[in-house]
Amino acid sequence: MERSGRTLGLGAAVAALALVATACNGEGGGVATGPEDGGGAGQEISIGMIPWEEDIAVTNLWKVVLEEQGYDVTIENVDVAPLYEGMARGDVDLFLDTWLPDTHADYWENYQDQLEDIGVWYDNATLELTVPSYVEDVDSIEDLRGREDEFGGEIVGIEAGSGLVRTVKENAVPAYGLEDYQLVESSTAAMLTELESAINAEEPIVVTLWRPHIAYAQYDLKDLEDPEGAMGEGEEIHMVGRAGFGADFPELNGWLQNFKLSDEQLGELEQSVLVDHKDDEEEGARAWLRDNPDYLQGVMGEAAADLTF
Repeated sequence: MERSGRTLGLGAAVAALALVATACNGEGGGVATGPEDGGGAGQEISIGMIPWEEDIAVTNLWKVVLEEQGYDVTIENVDVAPLYEGMARGDVDLFLDTWLPDTHADYWENYQDQLEDIGVWYDNATLELTVPSYVEDVDSIEDLRGREDEFGGEIVGIEAGSGLVRTVKENAVPAYGLEDYQLVESSTAAMLTELESAINAEEPIVVTLWRPHIAYAQYDLKDLEDPEGAMGEGEEIHMVGRAGFGADFPELNGWLQNFKLSDEQLGELEQSVLVDHKDDEEEGARAWLRDNPDYLQGVMGEAAADLTF
């Protein structure tokens, strides 16, 4: 799945956020807010998005829902570090993909006083080291030790600033004696390209991955057992707003607190957004909503009655 170009580099991302700040600080010197009653008509909202599949899916879902409600929605495609910095400054209103307690722990510790935890929408997230199922005699992370040549001496990672790469580097590598491997810090798109190429050639590869991820529906993969617990326990995916989010967006804040997705629902949403409509992700979100006509009733109550997609 091609996703190159989705994330800005650190410098570009900070510059982009600065532009958002300048726009928002026009006359009143603060983040633009809407009607006091929380209605969406004309209210501006920016949603930060990182290149993780579940985040792309749910961000596009909320974009089309909010635009139907009259909100003016901007998606900011940024890397995770400048995204948290931007939210802490008030330049970005909302981020839907905060992993706690481990993956984004450093960012949460640094910025939680400037952020609002809106709630959890998914509670079965895990970090993984993964191989294709055809790789024999490798069922645990400890089985990688001494087999560097078979895997080209590499563990193929994602973005250097991600909590997943940090967890592998700081925890899994020393716990299992994998220092002879090079942990390749690249991008999510590059990792997926390497994974697909290896599978097409039926070659061994070990990658950093996470659940939920659409790759599990696309390929026959095997998560490696982690007897040392180095990859952490299961995590929750939180929705986080800038300081003052709940007061500025009370109606939306309530909807988000009702927002939950099961494994099946998330898998179907990712399939629609990222595969079936990969060239028009918003249409993929609309298609999923059309296929699940009663879903928003449980999230938004009467506000969902007149929505059409």
